[in-house]
This record gives sequence, structure tokens and C-alpha cells, in this order.
Amino acid sequence: MTTPDALVHADGVAAALACPKSPRGLVILAHGAGSDRDSVLLRTLSDALTARGWAVARIDLPYRQQRPKGPPSPSKAAADREGIRAAVAALRPSVPDGPLIVGGQSYGGRQASMLLAEDPTVAAGLLLTSYPLHPPGKPEKARTEHLSRITTPTLIIHGRSDAFATSDEIAAAATLFAGPVRVVEVDRADHGLKPERSGVGELTAVAVDEFFPRSELEEDHA
Repeated sequence: MTTPDALVHADGVAAALACPKSPRGLVILAHGAGSDRDSVLLRTLSDALTARGWAVARIDLPYRQQRPKGPPSPSKAAADREGIRAAVAALRPSVPDGPLIVGGQSYGGRQASMLLAEDPTVAAGLLLTSYPLHPPGKPEKARTEHLSRITTPTLIIHGRSDAFATSDEIAAAATLFAGPVRVVEVDRADHGLKPERSGVGELTAVAVDEFFPRSELEEDHA
């Protein structure tokens, strides 16, 4: 049984933690550029993952803690990455056992991926939903420069109609990672993944169970 979300506010961290009894591990999810931790997508993912025994923390990135609306500033991206690191430090003691997975939607996932490219010790797994491979209509501005430095096992959830990356572009980008990667395609879903009707919550939860075996992650991250 999952208890009601516990709200965490400490040391620059703002999070909602859903924790089932005897959790199998912890997943920390950051929101997209125009959203916050209470987005329908993050709540849908959290519900599906906690139903399978994972503790899930939905976090507000530092820029969102500073202002309730508006996009992130490129000049503050490093601070947002450090916000993910701070969330790991603050939340891991609540779920000390099992693997730790970080990631999130679009911008939040991208910042998590950049953090793990810089420091692979932060987490044992990376979960990217709607990775923003390039701005819509601008494939020449690919955000791939750090992917070759990611050794962490990475699960990518991609909507087939995502304007930020075609399925072929995501498949090509997946070959750049230094660690194992799995791509899960979501039919009839765009960049927002349409959580109300696409089934992305259950698709993601099943893929997390299959791709992130507890024993292997704990051994690799020891």
C-alpha cells in the first residue's frame, strides 16, 4: 500500500515523495520546462511506478522553486542540475535500499542526463521521457554532445509524434550512449505523451521493471 505523498522541503529541495511499503528502489523525476512536479504526466508515472513497488519523488527544479511560471533560463541550467543532485542527497535516506534512478520529462530529463554525464556516481539508472533531442523543426541543433559520456543504463520513453525528435532520430541518438539503452515508443503520443489516454504510465512502469533489474543495478553501482 502507498501512503499519501510526503512533502519534502529542505536544503533547496522541494519534492513530493510517494513510498509504498518495502519499496524496491527510488525513482526521482524532474518536470519539463513549462511545468512543475504536479504535472499530469509525472503524477501518472508516479502512480504506475508506485503500484509496482517503487518509491517515487517528484521534484521542483530550482528555477521553478524561484518562480511559479515561465521557462528555465539557460544560464541557470547548471543550478538545476545541482538541484537534482541535492534532491538525491535529501531523498535517498528515506529510501536507502534498492537502486536509485533519476530522470524526468523533457528539460528535467535532459538536465539529469547531463548531471550523470558529469558524475555517474549520482544514480544507478537514468529514465528519460520525451528527451528534447532538438528544438522543433531544427534538427541541426541536436542536443547530443554529452550522450557519449553517459555510462549509466538509460531508458528512453518517446512519443512517435514528438516534434522534438523523430523515432529514427531517437534511435540514432541511442547509439551514442556509452552505456546500455532501451527506447520505448508510445503510439499516438506527442512531446507531452498524452498521459490521460496513451497508457504511458503502465508502459513506463513495465519497462522500468524489465530494464532496471534490482540486483544488477545494485552490483554495478556498489
